[in-house]
Amino acid sequence: MTSRPSIAFAKFAAPKKGSVFVLVADDSSLGEAAKACDPAKTLERAFPVADFSGKFASLVEVLAPEGTSLDRLVAVGAGKESGLDDHAWLKLGGTIAASLRKATEVVVVLDLPGAAGGGTQAAQLAAGILLRSYAFDKYKTKKDNGDGRHGGKKAEPKKPVKVTIHTTDPAAAKRAFADEVAVIDGVLLARDLVNEPANILGPVEFAARASELEALGVKVEILAEKEMKKLGMGSLLGVAQGSPRGARMAVMQWNGGKAKDSPVAFVGKGVTFDTGGNSMKPASGMEDMKGDMGGAAAVTGLMHALASRKAKANVVGVIGLVENAVDGHAQRPGDIVTSMSGQTIEVLNTDAEGRLVLADALWYCNDRFQPKFMVNLATLTGAIMVALGQNYAGLFSNNDELADRLTTAGQSTQERLWRMPLGAEYDKLIDSKNADMKNIGGRYGGAIIAAQFLQRFVKDTPWAHLDIAGTAMGAPPSEINQSWGSGFGVRLLDRLVRDNYEG
Repeated sequence: MTSRPSIAFAKFAAPKKGSVFVLVADDSSLGEAAKACDPAKTLERAFPVADFSGKFASLVEVLAPEGTSLDRLVAVGAGKESGLDDHAWLKLGGTIAASLRKATEVVVVLDLPGAAGGGTQAAQLAAGILLRSYAFDKYKTKKDNGDGRHGGKKAEPKKPVKVTIHTTDPAAAKRAFADEVAVIDGVLLARDLVNEPANILGPVEFAARASELEALGVKVEILAEKEMKKLGMGSLLGVAQGSPRGARMAVMQWNGGKAKDSPVAFVGKGVTFDTGGNSMKPASGMEDMKGDMGGAAAVTGLMHALASRKAKANVVGVIGLVENAVDGHAQRPGDIVTSMSGQTIEVLNTDAEGRLVLADALWYCNDRFQPKFMVNLATLTGAIMVALGQNYAGLFSNNDELADRLTTAGQSTQERLWRMPLGAEYDKLIDSKNADMKNIGGRYGGAIIAAQFLQRFVKDTPWAHLDIAGTAMGAPPSEINQSWGSGFGVRLLDRLVRDNYEG
C-alpha cells in the first residue's frame, strides 16, 4: 500500500545513487550547483534531442546514465522565474512525485540561475510531493499488476521513498517545512475522511476522529442527541431521525491567541451519507454521497493544521454530523420542525437537508461563542456546479471585508472562490404559508436560495458560506491531487487565518 515519502534537506553535493531530479530554467539553463554535478553534462546533451526547453512542468529523462551509478536522471522544467510563486513550487513538487515510479532514494537539485533555491521554495516543493503522493488504498488487499488486473499476492506496505532536497539553506527549509507539513497533514486528514466509506465512517465514528485532535491540544466536546434535543436542535435532529446511527455535534476549540480575543469560527456540514431521505436521490451516483461531509472534513482538517503549527489565534470549529437515511421514522416532505433559533421550517424536500443541519450548527456556534466571524463549508447544492463547474467554490457573504479576504486567500492557495449574490428578492422565495420559512425555493437559483436560508441563522455576525459541492469530492485531478476527496478548504482557511487573524 502507499506509504508517505520521507523528506530531508541538504546542501548541494554531487548525487551518487538513486534517481536525481534537476530543476531547469525556461532557457534550458542550469544553476551553478547543478552544473557542478557530473550527471548534468549528460542531461544537457539530451536537451536538444528531446526538444526540451525548460517549459514549466515538462520532463526529460535519462535512464541509467553511462558513467554513473544513478538509476535515473530527470530534468524538470521550472519555466520562467517570474511565474514561480508558492503554488508553482507546489505543482513542481507534484510533478516530481508523479514521476517517482519505483524509486526508493531520490535527490532533487533545487538550483536555478537567478532564482532563490532557499527555504521557502524547498518547503513548498516538498509539500507538493506529499500532496501528490497521497492515495487512499487502505482497503486494497491484492497487488495491482499494472494492467487493471490484480494478482493473488497480498499487497504489502511499500517502504517510504526517501527524498532529499538539495538547497542553499537546508536549516531554513527544515523550519519552513515544519510549518508547511502541519497544513499538509490537515489536508490529508480531510481527504481521508471524505474518502472513507459510509459503513466505516458514520456520525459516531466521525466524532471519535474529531476527538483525536485533543492530542494536539484542541479542546473537543461531543454533543449527543440528548444534549442537542435539550438545546432545541429540531432542525438538525429531524434530518437524523431516519437513521439508527445517532447524530452528533463536535465542538473543537483551539486557544492559541490572547485570552481576551474573540474567536473566529468555522462550521461544517457533516452528512456522512445522504440518501436524500424520503425525497430519495436517483440510484446512479448515490455512492458518492459518502462525501457529503466534505465541509465537516475540511473544518476538522483545518483545526488539525492550526493546532499542529501552533497558530496564534483563537479558533472554534463546529461540525454537525448526521446520516440522512430512510425508514419508517424518517422525516416526511411537509413536516415542520423548530430550529434552535426558535424559527420554524417547513421541510418540503428532505434532500435539502444540509441547510437544516447547518441552521442549528450556525446558531449554536454564534450564540455560544459570539465569534468575530463565521465561515461555513458545505457540499450543499448541485446548482453551484451548474453555475461554476468544479474549479471554483461558491462564496456567499454578508460582509465585504470577509469576502475579500477569503477571495484573496483562495487566489494565494489556488483553492479559488467566486462570489455569488444575496438579496431580498431571493430571500422571499423561502417564505412559507405554514411556517417561518421553507427549505427550498423555486426551480432557479438553487445555490443562492440555500445561502439565503442559512443567512437567517447568523444574525448580524460577519458570515460567509462556501458551497464546495464541486470542489471537495470528484473534482478534476491536478498536479497536487489525484484523490477523489480533495481536502478543499484546509489550505484556503489556514491562509485566511494566517494572513489576517494571528498575533
